[in-house]
Amino acid sequence: MAAPAASHELLAEVVRAVLHSWPVLQIAVDNGFGGVYGQQKADWMVDVVQQYFHDNADLQQSEVEDFVAQLMDQEFDTVVDDGSLPQVCDSLIQAFSQWQQGALQQLKHTLNTLTHKKGQRAKVTAPPTQSDEDSSDETQVMECDPAPSASSTEPPPPPPADGEPGWTVPASM
Repeated sequence: MAAPAASHELLAEVVRAVLHSWPVLQIAVDNGFGGVYGQQKADWMVDVVQQYFHDNADLQQSEVEDFVAQLMDQEFDTVVDDGSLPQVCDSLIQAFSQWQQGALQQLKHTLNTLTHKKGQRAKVTAPPTQSDEDSSDETQVMECDPAPSASSTEPPPPPPADGEPGWTVPASM
């Protein structure tokens, strides 16, 4: 019984690696699209996807894509339209197929490849985060730098003195 439990855990690790290395899901979690429990939802998706494969025999690519797209829409309010959904679902189908066939060595190799890619992807995504900070700094500089306008060249009207009705006439009229 230890071997099947270990193989179930290996499959769960591969499904987790596939989903958690998916940039769309990472962006959704990192930007709070799933609310305050976004990371928990991403972890929950691992179990739900794995259960989906166990409960349904002979799944077609389109069925898996529809299921994962529905999860992303419902849980993260995200529509996946970057073309990555078929690739992710194909990886999930291959992993489940390897697990069903008992090809645990292939499954371990898939896991190692995914974790290696995730490490590389994390290194690659760091510079855009820096450029995002730079662009927000530029935005702040632009907001702080007043642009000349008609309202900034004229002084504001003086406040009414006590006893005056509060009407002011601009000097340029």
